Amino acid sequence: MRFAACSLLLVVLVVGPALRSAQAQDAGKPMYAASATDKFVNLPGLPTCMKASVLSGDPSKGAFVLLVKTATGCVIPWHWHTITESLMFVSGQGKGETKDGTRVMLHAGDYLNLPGKGVHQFTCIAACTFFLNADGAFDIHYVDAAGKEVSPDEALKSKAKAKMPMKKDMKDMKDMKM
Repeated sequence: MRFAACSLLLVVLVVGPALRSAQAQDAGKPMYAASATDKFVNLPGLPTCMKASVLSGDPSKGAFVLLVKTATGCVIPWHWHTITESLMFVSGQGKGETKDGTRVMLHAGDYLNLPGKGVHQFTCIAACTFFLNADGAFDIHYVDAAGKEVSPDEALKSKAKAKMPMKKDMKDMKDMKM
């Protein structure tokens, strides 16, 4: 709980300056965000191979939309959120996995909905860009193989030396579907 509160504070301090002036618009008015003006930043508690630009909302306070870019090989280890998050893939190739054994390969145009409190992980196979929409304030709770909550440092350190899948693994992943 203390980590979640610290993370939210850091998100406000780090991501706050990157918020678009369009967010100040009235809720009933259309919003346009030109990709040329996106300001990508690292988010606290997440791997540095992931950068995001806030398009709408405030991740520390409530619902939000991010444009996310992750480098090839980037892994966001096993974790869960209180919120429901939805991903709409723009480019690249990623792999989403849930603790119940569901595995899915994500490509441009694909959509993935992850209910709150569902343990999952994400691996970017080839430079990924996607929109992430969430229905509440951001939090992240990393877990180990046994499902026990661990610190972000511990979770991210264990993935620091993660390797890309071998060609055989890539072939096996082609047929995965949710």
